[in-house]
Amino acid sequence: MSNRAKSTFQSSAATNFLKILLTIFNFVFLASGVAILGLGLWMHFELYRYMQLTTVYYDAAPYILVSIGMAIILIGCLGCMCTIKGHGRWLYLFTAFLIMIFILEVSTAISAFVYRDTIKRGFSEGMLLAMEEYMEDPEKQAAIDGIQSKLRCCGYNSHEDWSNYTITHGHIPVPKSCCKVKKCDTTDPEAIYVKGCFERVSAFMRSNFSMIGGIAAGFGLVQLLGAVISCCLSRNINKHRYEQME
Repeated sequence: MSNRAKSTFQSSAATNFLKILLTIFNFVFLASGVAILGLGLWMHFELYRYMQLTTVYYDAAPYILVSIGMAIILIGCLGCMCTIKGHGRWLYLFTAFLIMIFILEVSTAISAFVYRDTIKRGFSEGMLLAMEEYMEDPEKQAAIDGIQSKLRCCGYNSHEDWSNYTITHGHIPVPKSCCKVKKCDTTDPEAIYVKGCFERVSAFMRSNFSMIGGIAAGFGLVQLLGAVISCCLSRNINKHRYEQME
């Protein structure tokens, strides 16, 4: 086999191998886009009623996640098309999009980490305000009831907080959402949740911020790897075509 034929064969084999790697990456990338899109929709339809309790909730957050998810899906489709058809120049564009998404994700993760105490403080202020307006605002009442039943907690620090609000804001009985079972006697501490919701939410945030940060970091590294593979594939495709023209 001549040196030229050997070089062409090696280039073709490397190109096919890189195509397989990038195809696998594209499927993972598309799956992440669907997951982020689903997270945005979940925040909009399900988490929204709970986030109403915080004074620092950004209404645009779910729409931003939905937009990022859709963008990732479109970019992933572009990557699949470029990989299958072997468009070298378009692969460079795909690489640029990957780097842009990576920068956006890193910026979002840093912002969430920096403002985690602000989010926690906002929830603290918002929950206290919602408890004051529990009997007057149906939306805040639904949000409080949802958190108490799902997190199995009652009040801000404990179930006794409702008694304190009875003294200062008129009669506010312990809500039925504090019951361990349906239709319990809310005056019986044994029949209701006694731990406060703020500590439950704080513990949830502490445990999940680390997990989310780890997942984001891992996915970011995978994206950088995808960008490197895309660049290498584009270079090999262009090199292979140049060798065929000689």
